Amino acid sequence: MSADGLPPLRDVIARHGLAAKKSLGQNFLLDLNLTAKIARAAGDLAGATVIEVGPGPGGLTRALLMAGAARVIAVERDERCLDALAAVAAHYPGRLEVIGGDALETDFAALVASRAAGQATVRIVANLPYNIGTELLVRWLTPAAWPPYYASMTLMFQREVAERIVAAPGDKSYGRLGVLAGWRSEARIAFDVPPQAFTPPPKVTSSVVHLTPRAEPLAVDVAVLARVTEAAFGQRRKMLRQSLKPLGGEALLARVGIDGTRRAETLSVAEFVALARAL
Repeated sequence: MSADGLPPLRDVIARHGLAAKKSLGQNFLLDLNLTAKIARAAGDLAGATVIEVGPGPGGLTRALLMAGAARVIAVERDERCLDALAAVAAHYPGRLEVIGGDALETDFAALVASRAAGQATVRIVANLPYNIGTELLVRWLTPAAWPPYYASMTLMFQREVAERIVAAPGDKSYGRLGVLAGWRSEARIAFDVPPQAFTPPPKVTSSVVHLTPRAEPLAVDVAVLARVTEAAFGQRRKMLRQSLKPLGGEALLARVGIDGTRRAETLSVAEFVALARAL
C-alpha cells in the first residue's frame, strides 16, 4: 500500500491494463512524491475545489486529495481509466467526482458554477495531455468574463512550451503565447520534471508552470490582440512596419508612437495592447 492506503500506481496500471496511449497524449506520473510536489506548487488546497484534466490512473488526483482539497473534479476522456478512478473516489467519499468526456468540449466555468460549494477557492491543477495543453491554456486565459472563476492554474507542459508561456520581451521564446499569458496572468516555472519520471518517458523535459490571474489586466478585445500578435510574430524577423503592413503598418505604429524599425520580440505586452486598441 502507498501512503494514502491505496495500491501503488504501477499495480493500478497493471490491474486495469492502462498502457499509455500516444493518441491521447498520455504520459503517466507514477512517483507519488512528485505528484505531491505538484500539489504543493498549487498553493493552499484546504477547502478548495480543484479542476483536473487527464487524471489517468489517478496519481495526481490522489496527491490533491491528500493535500486537503475539499473536492476534485476530474475530466477524463479515456474510459479505461474510469474504474481505477472509481476506486480513488470510493477511498475519499464525497470528495472526488470523475467526469468521462473530452476536456475540449467541457464548459469548465459552468461545471464549477454548478458544483463548487459557496465561495470555495477554485484551482486548476493538471498534468495536461501534451496534444491539448496549449489549446486549453489559451481557452482558460481568454474567457469573456474576468477575473475568472479560478484563483490559479498549476499545469504541466513540455519545457519548450513552458518557456514560451513565461517568456519576456527580448527572450528567444517570446511570442504570441507569452504576450497572452503576460497580459492576463503572472506566470512562472515552478520546477522541471525529467523524462524518466513518466511512463512511458517522453523525449523531452517537462515543466510545471504556475499562473495567477491578474485582477485588472489592460482592457482590450482579445480577438484583435490575437490578430496583432499573429501578424507581428508571423514574420518575426521583419521590422514591424513590414509585418504589420496588412493591419496598417506605419500608420498604425505612428498612432501608438512605436518605431516601425523595431521587431515583434522587442515589444512589451502593454505595447501590443496599445496597438490592438489603435486597430
